[in-house]
Amino acid sequence: MSDDTGLDEVLDTQERRRAERRDFLRYAGGFTVAAAGAALVSACGGDDDDDGGSPSPTPTPTPTPTTSATSGISDADILNFLLQIEYLQAQFYALATTGTGIDSDLLTGTGTKGSVSGGAKVTFSDDVVGQMAREIAQDQLAHVEFMRNALGSTAVAQPAIDLSVSATSAFSAIFRAAGIIGTGESFNPYSSDENFLLAAFLFEDLGVSAYRGAATLIKSSTLLQVVSGIMSVEAYHAAMIRTTLYTKGAANPQLITRADALSNARDGYDGSSDLDQGIGNRGEASNIVPTNDDGLVLGRSFKQTLNVLFLSAAAADKGGFFPNGVNGAVKTSDAN
Repeated sequence: MSDDTGLDEVLDTQERRRAERRDFLRYAGGFTVAAAGAALVSACGGDDDDDGGSPSPTPTPTPTPTTSATSGISDADILNFLLQIEYLQAQFYALATTGTGIDSDLLTGTGTKGSVSGGAKVTFSDDVVGQMAREIAQDQLAHVEFMRNALGSTAVAQPAIDLSVSATSAFSAIFRAAGIIGTGESFNPYSSDENFLLAAFLFEDLGVSAYRGAATLIKSSTLLQVVSGIMSVEAYHAAMIRTTLYTKGAANPQLITRADALSNARDGYDGSSDLDQGIGNRGEASNIVPTNDDGLVLGRSFKQTLNVLFLSAAAADKGGFFPNGVNGAVKTSDAN
């Protein structure tokens, strides 16, 4: 499979299989089961394979990522870019919940394959946080498997990922930029429930904004529905993490302060636009869901997403959580 037509064919094949299962469930289990299956299919893919569909632009004040910075980028390139964010998230949650990363068979592909540095199993003191972490881990693994299956031989390999704990690690760099730790100190996301939640907050919000930005560039309506379905799951994950931090912040206000500081740090890498929000109160209301003035989720362009992942406001092709860079067509961030 070498182009977007091939990608659409795979996605349509997967959709037909879902439709066959849906028909069986309708026959065997009645309308309620069938309706649930239909809702799942609606979230993950549709019957329309027309490439002419285009999503609505994001209204201000959220900038709409334009095609000018990504001219010549195909839908397969977009999916490969998002796959690498899924690699990062899947590895983090797998390591935090089991102490081991995802299967090596799911890491091969085009480009330079890299390993994961660091990672450790978290001893969760709150069973609810542990259960939530394991649920998210399952979803992230499913995303990697689905995307790799859809991309086939064009799937990019997992690049080198830094999830380590040291004074020079990616985690320590952004937590230092947020003012949470000092010079020479290190941040350990695996040492407590609270540290794990803050690290998860760092990744989940970024993932949602990356999917929102990608959705504005996708040409295939089939792939748009798939990406929208995955973005919805990522948004659920982000809301779970944000809600848990906010709730625990009632007894430990430092959690809210630190989440807000991380939000500001992320926003400091991606330019002058306000593309990030913490969880602190907005007047008499909470701020669990970060939206623009029109109530829409915030979005980042590919390059803005890389600014945050590379932990660099300058133009860069590597750094931060991807110390050797990423694979695929989009590899560099912009100077902000």
